[in-house]
Amino acid sequence: MAGHGRGSWLAALCCALCLVVLAGCGGRDPVPDAAAGEVRKVLERRARAVLAGDEKAYDRTERPAKGAEDLFGRLRAVPLDSWDYRLTGLDRDGARATANAELHYRVKGFDRAPITAERTLTLRRTGGQWYVTDERPAKKTGEQLWDQGRVTAERGERSLVLGVGQSAADLRAHRELADRAVPAVREAWPGKWPGRIVVLVPRSLDGMAGLLGAPASGYRGIAAVTTGETGRSGRAPADRIIVNPEAYGVLGDFGKRVVLTHEATHVATRTDTSEATPLWLSEGFADWVGYRDTGRTAAQAAPELRRAVQRGHLPAALPEDKDFGFGGDAAKLAGAYEGAWLACRMIAEQWGERKLTDFYEAVGAHDGRDGAVEGALRGVLDTTPEDFTARWHTYLRAELG
Repeated sequence: MAGHGRGSWLAALCCALCLVVLAGCGGRDPVPDAAAGEVRKVLERRARAVLAGDEKAYDRTERPAKGAEDLFGRLRAVPLDSWDYRLTGLDRDGARATANAELHYRVKGFDRAPITAERTLTLRRTGGQWYVTDERPAKKTGEQLWDQGRVTAERGERSLVLGVGQSAADLRAHRELADRAVPAVREAWPGKWPGRIVVLVPRSLDGMAGLLGAPASGYRGIAAVTTGETGRSGRAPADRIIVNPEAYGVLGDFGKRVVLTHEATHVATRTDTSEATPLWLSEGFADWVGYRDTGRTAAQAAPELRRAVQRGHLPAALPEDKDFGFGGDAAKLAGAYEGAWLACRMIAEQWGERKLTDFYEAVGAHDGRDGAVEGALRGVLDTTPEDFTARWHTYLRAELG
């Protein structure tokens, strides 16, 4: 928030605004006005109550409006290691106020750093005290799972599955597959990672889209996605694997296993994935881990690309990033994933599995996209882009022709 004064009172107005808004002025923390200070204390009490599981203390911070959600009850099953609000803006109108806040929280045993969610809280002043009347996601931001309903949890040896509107049996099935996915990834990926995953299972496709803050149409037919921060900071919280129960639910046990192993691979490789990593490599590698040791042949696992190759429509080049867009043609999307998988499978077979992981790390470590793949092809595989593409074409004909 910012203020713009006019005339001779500009300086005085700007100083006053620095006291009202909760943004830095001249690089220093502002001195809040009385209302902001009181609201901040309410949010601090609210956060302590959530973390302690103290419903009575939580209720003392609220005067819920009609139709407001019982967030405390909805998130009771979520194991929390931290929970706090940082007030970022306050718009007061007499006895009513709207607060903008950053919610920072960590799930116990899984998050290495806090996850940040933008929240909007409405408040009312009654009897000399401020009370929260409603709390929701800020506009144009993604929801948290508890915004969609009461969360239930299944804790595994290596996983935590959180669901809304899911049966206990379904969540146990997700947990069993998630626990199997982690060691499968560990066997294939030598890099360091915590070896734990968090799986979110919303009620529907719309629920998945709500968590992602995106239109549902872009994820129709997509069984799951992984969210998280790429790069080597080491401070990123645990990624979230978000399941689309409608697309995932129609898969057989084998398909579900491959999907969760694929997504767990994204979690494991996150710190070695960067802007330099093309999608054909990150998605192809995740599929390679997903299908590794399953016994599935190329013809079985790449039916779309097989049909194209048999019609003489060999792809001219490795898939581009735009070919992996969820909202595009389904056949083209399938072909992109299949071609990427077979490129990684070829590296593992012709150069060795360790060379494949070394290649992945080398590409991700490059400073920017330009020259990343070319440099890793030369430095790790001792080949060129032209030779690699020719080998890939030969491999596709041999495996799918």
